[in-house]
Amino acid sequence: LTSKQLHYLSRVVRLNSGDRFVAMDGEGKAYLAQLAGTTGQIIELLDQESPELSIAVTLMVALPKGNGFADIIRCCTELGVKNLWPIISDRTIIKPSSHKQERWVKIAQEAAEQSERLLVPNIVKPMDLATALAKVDKIKTDCYICVARGDVPHLLPCLEQASKQQIIIATGPEGGWTEEEIAMAISSGFQPVSLGRRILRAITAPIVALSIAAAKAET
Repeated sequence: LTSKQLHYLSRVVRLNSGDRFVAMDGEGKAYLAQLAGTTGQIIELLDQESPELSIAVTLMVALPKGNGFADIIRCCTELGVKNLWPIISDRTIIKPSSHKQERWVKIAQEAAEQSERLLVPNIVKPMDLATALAKVDKIKTDCYICVARGDVPHLLPCLEQASKQQIIIATGPEGGWTEEEIAMAISSGFQPVSLGRRILRAITAPIVALSIAAAKAET
């Protein structure tokens, strides 16, 4: 156990040596374990219903200002996101460092533990939109780009027609995607969609988009 995990189990949850808890490896398996001093002893592999979504959702999120992406990671990990791609768009203000990347991964791990997920979301290094679209071309799946204005269909009915077991949803920065970025995404096979009649913040949009996808997957 790491020092932080040990502190959580012994000081926050107040387990004593010999008490049992569930340990997850972050790669799809959960175990019944017991606290033994500063270690966790594995007792058995747990056979339980997976809490993961039936579809793999990748979120391409244009980085918001400040620490907004950390909030997105926490909420979207709880909601079941599979992959998070931080995007540097034309209107992105933040220029993240490698230190930020390490912190993001740690936040995802902690949120996965809190929500009892078996998988920790994969967070890639920040990339520009053109690079991300080039990667998407190799995946060949259902792709959607959320736009604030325009006569476009809502995300929900589009997801009801989706045929793949994985989807990609792109959400924009403060001020939204530029017309050039939207055109670039459309040429790469993205369907422009709406998240409703209201204008959402850059932090709110990916959480709403994933909530819609999760609801569709679990009903």
